[in-house]
Formats: sequence, structure tokens, C-alpha cells
Amino acid sequence: MNSIDTTLLGVKIGTTSLDTLTDHAMQAIGGKREQIAFACANPHSLVEAVRDIEFRDALNQSEQVVADGIGVVLTGRLVGAPVEPRITGADYFHSVMSALEARGGGRVFFMGSTPGVLDRIQRRAAKEFPNLKIGVHSPPFGEWSPDQRQAVIDAINDFDPDVLWVGMTAPKQEKWVHANRSRLNAAVIGSIGAVFDFYAETHPRAPGWMHNNGLEWLYRLLREPRRMWRRNFVSAPKFLWLVLWERLRGFGGRAASSVS
Repeated sequence: MNSIDTTLLGVKIGTTSLDTLTDHAMQAIGGKREQIAFACANPHSLVEAVRDIEFRDALNQSEQVVADGIGVVLTGRLVGAPVEPRITGADYFHSVMSALEARGGGRVFFMGSTPGVLDRIQRRAAKEFPNLKIGVHSPPFGEWSPDQRQAVIDAINDFDPDVLWVGMTAPKQEKWVHANRSRLNAAVIGSIGAVFDFYAETHPRAPGWMHNNGLEWLYRLLREPRRMWRRNFVSAPKFLWLVLWERLRGFGGRAASSVS
């Protein structure tokens, strides 16, 4: 994991800066570090990880887990468990892509989403990162047969990427990475979900002022109320309650120990 971690609901969340995380990714690509898996933690995913042990294990076995959500940062402050800085999947994506481009080139593979989205990603990346070779693969929807699972692995390894971006939504993407990373040749594997749509511009990202003020959740809620309402009105309050309860139990346990 990162050099400093804070644990919320059983998940270790790093507090390393984006520049340092990017440097570590470049070191892995250069063979100076072991393979790195990157994942994001937000209130919804942390609530899911409470009940899904496989998902929680996948997060805790990732070398880089960041606080991607103002709710995680604010709750951490409230309970005295700082998880700053806030780093979104899009922040990490752009930082690593830019660093690889500045290095003079590299191989990047996008696995997930639809052929249409991947086509838009390829065309945009060719303009913004001309030194990078881009590969893509759109996996089948639904459950994969053993042959389909192997075909995904083969498509990635045949391209031999430095960086593999996975976009299949949480927790599917993190669990897939955790189960298959030992079979993947990529030095850096990032589970970045919605970033595929943001970069393809099929789902625009919040304006800069909203992102900078922690209001990206509101922008997404207004644009996709049917998909996002549960995250904001069910998962977010539940996350706050679970963290507060976790802390209260911890303080109570320490108090009891001191009395005894």
C-alpha cells in the first residue's frame, strides 16, 4: 500500500500526493517497482465493501487506493481519520498519461465499455498523446464463459501494455483486476470506471469550479438522477453512520481496556 494509510470501514486509503503516486507508476513501468494496482474509494464503494468481502480484499490488495469523493474526505476529517488529498480517477488517469507522454512514449490499453466509447477514446488519445500507442478491447456484457475470459487476457497481453485502464464499474472491475493481475503483463493497472465516458466525452465531467469545490457528485446527480440517487441518498448517509459507529465502538473498546 501507500507509505501512509488511513483505514475506514476496513479499507486502507492512502494519503500520498498525486505527484508521488504518478512517480511510483513510472517507476513500475521502468521496472524499478513491482506491478501497481490503482483503485478509488468513495462512500458508495466503501459501503459495498462492508458486505462484499471479495471487494474489500481487492481494495486492500491494491497498492494505490485514493479518496475519490468529497464525502470520504469530509467524513475522515469529522472522525479524526484524515484521508486527504482527494484524488479522482480522472486526476490519476491524466497524470499518468501525461507522465508517460513526457517520457517519450509507452503502450496503453483500455479494457471495458463499448466499441463506440473506445473509438472516441482512441481518437482523442491519438491527438493528446501522440507518443503513446493505444490498444482497446470491449468485453462481452454479462457473465463471461471461460473462453471469453481467456480472450480478454490474451487481448491485453498480446498488446503488452505499460498501463492497463479497466472500465467496468465497481466492484466488478476491482474484483476482476484482483483475480487476474498475476496473469497480466501490465506494470500499472487502474480501475477507473466512469473515466472512460468522461474522456470519450459521452458523459461530460463537472465544470472545474464544481470539481474544485467538491460538488462533482451534485453535477452527476442532476445529469443522471436515476442512476445516482441511491449513491447520494442511501449509500452516503449509510457510509457516514457506519464510520461514526465504527469509531464509537473503537473508542468504547479502548475506554473499557483502560478501565480494566
